[in-house]
Amino acid sequence: MTRIIAGAAGSLTLEVPGSGTRPTSDRVRESIFGSLDAADATTGARVLDLYAGSGALGLEALSRGATYVDLVEKSPRAASVIERNAQRVGKATDGACRVHRATTDAYLATSQGPYDLVFIDPPYDLDEDGLHETLRLLVPALAPDAIVVVERAARSPQPALPAGLTLERHRRYGDTAVWWIGLADEVDQPRDASQSR
Repeated sequence: MTRIIAGAAGSLTLEVPGSGTRPTSDRVRESIFGSLDAADATTGARVLDLYAGSGALGLEALSRGATYVDLVEKSPRAASVIERNAQRVGKATDGACRVHRATTDAYLATSQGPYDLVFIDPPYDLDEDGLHETLRLLVPALAPDAIVVVERAARSPQPALPAGLTLERHRRYGDTAVWWIGLADEVDQPRDASQSR
């Protein structure tokens, strides 16, 4: 069972797609959001959840005070599940969310941003070049102090970062590894705050 851990929609159960997705465990999610809450990174944030699966990461952020969440999922079946979950969580929160049925890279090619918090939890079959390309496309959509959280299998290598991004820390939780990534100091973002929602 997957559930919202805390916030306005805390304890609400979430539907999970029957196959083809790998929901983040409650333990890992609780640890991630504990760190985000300590950094005051969720309240008022504009959030992007890529490879959203059930939407658990983005919807947890919404429950904890995010202003807006975009959830991106290419699987029609999983996107339908996210829409149902988003409707339920949305009723308990003040924020807004939208589900996008698209590939991650196609969405990023047209996304407006800027995003303060981004979750990337790709399927196991996404190779290193694919993840690198996603990160490269993401850079222009990030707010200056954005946090990018990448979750993968613990056996996966450290993500190869494109120009503009820097690795801030790495944590391992059993079979899961989480990398925290931010903008490199020298990057000037082309988008200004007037484009925010």
